[in-house]
Amino acid sequence: MNGVLPVNFTRAVLTIALCAVLVTGVIPGAALSADGSLSADAAVVPPEANVSEPAYEEPAPEPGDQYFEAADPEDNWISYTNPRDNYRSPYLGDGSGKICVTLLNKAGEPVVGESVPDTTVTIPTGDTLTWHSYADPMTVEYPLTDNYEWPLDADQFGTSPDLPQGDGYMDSHCIEFHGHPEGATVEYGEVQIEGDHADDIEFVGYVEQPNSDWNTSVDPIADAESYEEVGGNWTYQSEEHERLHGQVVAVLQLDVAEGHVEANDDDDQATDSDTETNTEDENETEDVDETPGFGLAAAVIALSALALARYRR
Repeated sequence: MNGVLPVNFTRAVLTIALCAVLVTGVIPGAALSADGSLSADAAVVPPEANVSEPAYEEPAPEPGDQYFEAADPEDNWISYTNPRDNYRSPYLGDGSGKICVTLLNKAGEPVVGESVPDTTVTIPTGDTLTWHSYADPMTVEYPLTDNYEWPLDADQFGTSPDLPQGDGYMDSHCIEFHGHPEGATVEYGEVQIEGDHADDIEFVGYVEQPNSDWNTSVDPIADAESYEEVGGNWTYQSEEHERLHGQVVAVLQLDVAEGHVEANDDDDQATDSDTETNTEDENETEDVDETPGFGLAAAVIALSALALARYRR
């Protein structure tokens, strides 16, 4: 049958077609917006900074332990037994001291050099220490765990409310000496690093304290000084100090592990990668979603036309 369509019917068909077009245009956009929001909120968690060697944790000895030596009754100092400690004979005075080496990883934590085997650190010593069996010069061979009875024998850095000195964990390898007279000068030369992994160790500097007691509330890296600044010696002078004592620590640090990328670089690379990935995803979404949207609209229009055609028959 041919004739004019009723107005209500025509409006209904046109309304359905218009709604279909609007819905198919909005839904893909909403889906894309949701995907975009998800990608922006999903932050990449950066990995912890890699170190070429993990920290070596050796708790400080306590009373009754093998390597605990003594503690000051007035809580001013604490002492641990050092297998490389010598007493001068003849004993000429109360002057004592230590020369130490501490090796840190990139995170500033003490290590024993397992990652730098067959590497030797040498510190020349002057005439005052020619009698010492572990001096003239002092040498430290890595890894410490393979070469010494007690790898780390001193707690030189950090503080703890429970201890007069140190943070309760050993961090250095030292030689000790006793028996120097007042006025004697202890000398030490510049650090020399030799061996298979010498290039993997960076010399940071010296922390020297030629005074009565070692102050452990110092930072081995931030407070380290050059050889020129410390002078390479100290002299025992009782008029300046309560005890004739002096110490120096040579601070070394492992270079960044080969193939390691700093955490900030990881963040930048991850961000760049995410940006590229998000852009590709958006392009793919647009390519894929646009076609289904318009296809559905075309289908609705076709059905509307079919309805009109059937009515006109």
